[in-house]
Parts: sequence; structure tokens; C-alpha cells
Amino acid sequence: MPAENPSADPVRFAYWVPNVSGGLVTSKIEQRTDWGYEYNRELAVLAENNGFDYALSQVRYMASYGAEFQHESTSFSLALLLATQRLKVIAAVHPGLWHPGVLAKLGATADHLSNGRFAVNVVSGWFKGEFTALGEPWLEHDERYRRSEEFIQALRQIWTEDHTELAGDFYRLRDFSLKPKPLNTVERPHPEIFQGGNSTAARAMAGRVSDWYFSNGKDFDGVTEQINDVRKSAAEVGRRAPKFGLNGFLIARDTEAEARETLREIVAHADREAVEGFGAAVKQAGQSAADGKGMWQDSSFEDLVQYNDGFRTGLIGTPEQIAERIVAYKRLGVDLLLLGFLHYHEEVEYFGRRVLPLVRELEAQLPDTEPESTPVHA
Repeated sequence: MPAENPSADPVRFAYWVPNVSGGLVTSKIEQRTDWGYEYNRELAVLAENNGFDYALSQVRYMASYGAEFQHESTSFSLALLLATQRLKVIAAVHPGLWHPGVLAKLGATADHLSNGRFAVNVVSGWFKGEFTALGEPWLEHDERYRRSEEFIQALRQIWTEDHTELAGDFYRLRDFSLKPKPLNTVERPHPEIFQGGNSTAARAMAGRVSDWYFSNGKDFDGVTEQINDVRKSAAEVGRRAPKFGLNGFLIARDTEAEARETLREIVAHADREAVEGFGAAVKQAGQSAADGKGMWQDSSFEDLVQYNDGFRTGLIGTPEQIAERIVAYKRLGVDLLLLGFLHYHEEVEYFGRRVLPLVRELEAQLPDTEPESTPVHA
């Protein structure tokens, strides 16, 4: 069913930055992509010229599940910001491995250097091995989200107030002052704060503190359920619900048969050992949620070949089919599609040339909607 107040703004698009090796599917199929800077610099320019508003730099700290090499997310994000003019770049970070005061300082500098285009994605963590390898404690599932919520509270306070005082369970700040602050623009008072996670704890936290909520790939019913939960959480504390971002792996081809065959080939050539290892790790992390409803709990082997359930969103077919599905998600309340591709350069250009114009045409046919009047930040 349509959302009560779908945004009057056009749906926005982000792409997963391939700053780790192995591409966006854990498959031995050819992926014409590269984790190096030159390839990614060209991709960022191509993306902002083909309708993308955001890019999300991934975060892995060590080799795992098909990602043998990784570039660090915050430094890579800054490099992409400096290579572009309009693209906003979101750096993924882990509380527990970052201190909010240190990240706030980095973010303020990156924001000034990019004229207000830096953003952050707070990742509560699924990969226990990274924490233990670095000698950091691995908290239980809901405790990780409690720490992330406190991390975001600290980050926002540092970015917006002259002096920060926080006596939390995880972070303690005493008369901490940050100068210069990040830019306060018409679009946002501080760098946008994104957050992921599908669990009950993640949804509740998003409603209370985040600017954006990222979901793993979902069908229409799954998206509706999550949006309703996040909105309810926000209403309980009297703030506007965060905007909603949905992960999807996009396979656009001239015919539906070609697109479906590409998906079949990706799954047929899956790196079974890597997919099963990843599945065991993420399901263990999600099962530790208080109600057992963590991320990836109902993901099949095929779903896990795209490690954020991107096939589930169903962006597979002709440009016309994909555009119709994107606008259907918008009507449910999706504000942003976070996309992965098999062959990035060619497919980002194809998206901008063939899919995006159809999306905009369909959006223009939607009945007028009024944006909610509640302030973005409570």
C-alpha cells in the first residue's frame, strides 16, 4: 500500500563504491570493476554526471569473504569528494573502532574541503573477527546498537554545539569543543548521518537519532513493514522519521531475458565457500538480537551472493520494468536507492541514459504530494 506522505522530492540514487576487491557479488563471474583509486575516481565523475546524488564507501578492515584488499573508507571518501563537484560521499565507520570526537574532527575537515558534501554511515557491526583481531571487545547485538545510538548523539552534539558534555555508558566527553564546525547549509545543519541494520533494535534507534535509515534489499511488503516501524519509533520521541534508503543490485538489459540470464550466471558462478562463510558470520550476528530478527536471518544462499540482499529488491529487467519498480518503491516511502552493479562504468552510464529518464517521467505523473512540515531534526 502507498505511504501516507510519500516525499514530493524526486527519488535519489546512490551507488556502492567498489573500494574493496571482489566486486559487489561474491561470484567468480567476470566483474568489470576495480577497487583501485583511478577506476573509482573515473566512476565517481561518471556517476555524478549520470544522476547519482550519493556514493557510499564500504568499510572492511581486513580480508574476508571474497574481499582480499580494502581501501579505508574515510580517506577514500575524501579522495572521491575532491575528485567531484556535486556528489555527496558517505563514509562507513564502526563505533568501537572509532571515537565520535575523532570522527567529528575528520568529518568537519572533509566537509570544509568538499563544500558540504561529506556524510557518514554508522555501522554497528556484523564481523566479529575484525573486532577480535584488533583486540576490541565484541558486544552483544543490542548493545552494539546502544553504542551506535550514543555515538550518533555524541557526533551530532559535537557538530552543532559549542561545548559537548556527555556521560554515557560508552563515551564520556567533558567540555569538548570542535572548531571549525562542519558547514551549516540550506540542505542540512551538519553532515548527514546514515545508519543501517534491519533488526528491531536498528529500526528503533533509527527513529530516535538518525537522518537516514538504510535497509538491506527487500520486496514491497518488507519495505512497508520497516518504514512503518521506523516511523512509529520516531513518533514516540516526537521527531520526524528519518529518510529511507533501500539497497538493490541493478541488472538492466535491453530484454528481460538477458537480465534474468545475467542473474542466473551470477548465482551459478557463486564462490560457494565465501558465500557460506559470510552467511555463517552474518547469521550468527543477527541471531544474537534479543528477538532473533537481525539482518540476514531469512536470507537464502542466492540472496547472500549479493551481500546486502540486493537481488531481493527486484531491480532486474528492462529499463521500463526497473523504472516502474523504482517508482513503486518511492510510493511506499523510499527516498533513495543504493545500487550495486556488475560492470560499474558501463552500467552506471546505461542507468543514466536509459533508466533514469523513465523514472523521472513516471514521477512526473504521480499526484502532487506535500512534504511533511515537521523539522528534519528534533
